Amino acid sequence: MTTDPITIHSWPQAIMHLDADAFFASCEQAVHPELKGRPVITGKERGIVAAASYEAKAKGIKRGVRLADVKKICPDAVILPSDYETYSLFSLRMFSVIRRFTPDVEEYSIDEAFADLTGLRRTFHGPYISIAKQIQETIERELGITVSVGVSLSKVLAKIGSKHNKPRGITMIPGREIHNYLSELDVGSVWGIGPNTAAFLRKFGINTALDFARRDEGFVTKRLSKPYHEIWHELNGRSVYPVTTETKSSYQSISKTRTFTPPSMDRTFVFAQISKNLENACIKARRYGLSASRLVIFLRTQDFSNSGAELKLTCPSAHPSDLFGPLREVFGAIYRPNILYRQTGVVLAGLVAESRVQYTLFDDTAKIEKMTKVYDAVDMLSEKFGKYTLQHAVSLPANIQSQHEGERGDIPGRKENLLEGENDRQRLGLPMLDVKV
Repeated sequence: MTTDPITIHSWPQAIMHLDADAFFASCEQAVHPELKGRPVITGKERGIVAAASYEAKAKGIKRGVRLADVKKICPDAVILPSDYETYSLFSLRMFSVIRRFTPDVEEYSIDEAFADLTGLRRTFHGPYISIAKQIQETIERELGITVSVGVSLSKVLAKIGSKHNKPRGITMIPGREIHNYLSELDVGSVWGIGPNTAAFLRKFGINTALDFARRDEGFVTKRLSKPYHEIWHELNGRSVYPVTTETKSSYQSISKTRTFTPPSMDRTFVFAQISKNLENACIKARRYGLSASRLVIFLRTQDFSNSGAELKLTCPSAHPSDLFGPLREVFGAIYRPNILYRQTGVVLAGLVAESRVQYTLFDDTAKIEKMTKVYDAVDMLSEKFGKYTLQHAVSLPANIQSQHEGERGDIPGRKENLLEGENDRQRLGLPMLDVKV
């Protein structure tokens, strides 16, 4: 049985999705007011656009464009290195503003949040649009960045709303108006529906989000898996996905990448870079008490071609000493001499709770326990004295040069302007959020 969106009560609940506008570039403009109104691009250290201000987007600059092409498209662009610590601080302040209005806040990503506004109209003496506007204006006033907001009956609809009128927009989608926003929206643009599923749906004449929402539930359950059945409910205004307020503490995989300039064809140096990726990924895995059962690595060349490999581990682990052997094995399978490499990456996959790892009779449990104590000590020292206080010798060649040298070697402002008592090795423990670029 389906429920036509038109018949749903306007506001049985109100879920807000807040999306910062051109977040990284906007943070740079907030820190450097002289850049407001100018085309700002971050990602100088990577050689490609990581983020672009709306002034840059208006001139045709998109994420992923090579900086060499940026200079042709927009000669007056201001190109900056990414300053992720500063962006993390802006993010934390943005979330804290939202929590002044409601405790039910889900930090979905560094620049996005869901919040449950249900029942707050009496508290703030006004409609939901007024509450959303207060949140939007407070963030702009206190942080100097703009955000776009969508409010509706479910998370999927709220996310559609926040994208509807960017930048600095507020879009309310009450139950009686859902069909107006879904009728022109391509089904492949719905959060959670990828290109393959969209192509499958088009075979059945489902081209828009409204086409999908109005399909019979029997069709959805028969032809699609559970996640798409949930999206179908959400598009029809029935909330399935709760606003999750707990901090994320579990992962299906952990990935770490490292881009360096100039590129290198030195095998020892490139392996050191990917070893450093492995160390960083293992640090995060240990922080959450996880162990990897699969190891994935990839290399990217200077001409942006990729090669990768995956290996199943004999015993799940988050100890680099256990993984350097398998790492060297898969690295040797994909590395090619006399090729310039610019980026390395590692993915710890098939993560399981460390407490649930079952050892066989052939595993040296005494050695495993000793190494666990060693890495507990390494993590304690890193927490006290800074990251890389202790480092594996195999990754030391990565320190021969700075991560970026030459014209891409500019240092982000946060690293240049140390706080009182800080130095290059010992820094204040300001939180760094997970940043996907």
